[in-house]
Amino acid sequence: MRINKEQTIRILALFFFAAGINHFIMPSFYLPLIPNYFPLPKLLNILAGVAEIVLGVGLFFQKTRSYSGIGIAILMVAFIPSHWHFIQEGSCLNESLCVPAWIAWMRLIIIHPILIAIGVWASRG
Repeated sequence: MRINKEQTIRILALFFFAAGINHFIMPSFYLPLIPNYFPLPKLLNILAGVAEIVLGVGLFFQKTRSYSGIGIAILMVAFIPSHWHFIQEGSCLNESLCVPAWIAWMRLIIIHPILIAIGVWASRG
């Protein structure tokens, strides 16, 4: 089975666009994920949402795809402290998000690297 790159990139674009919109629809979901040592969590949530929207839209266009793919990879690296914070807090934050610990670890060590890799892959044409 061959992976269709264009379809994969479109799915990634839609995923990031929807996730970005969700930062504005459900900020109470994201705010507890921001570690306490980061200042201005509401602003960070807004900036993350805007970045996800812009990068997701950028994937749809050949001229901006390489920048968006690399941007997504960088954004995923920037989100690592939030995932680590979530794991340290027992994978359950203020009743906004509670999952078994193994799911939190999978997000950090499997899903996140896959998203980084797909972002880099998308950036290469």
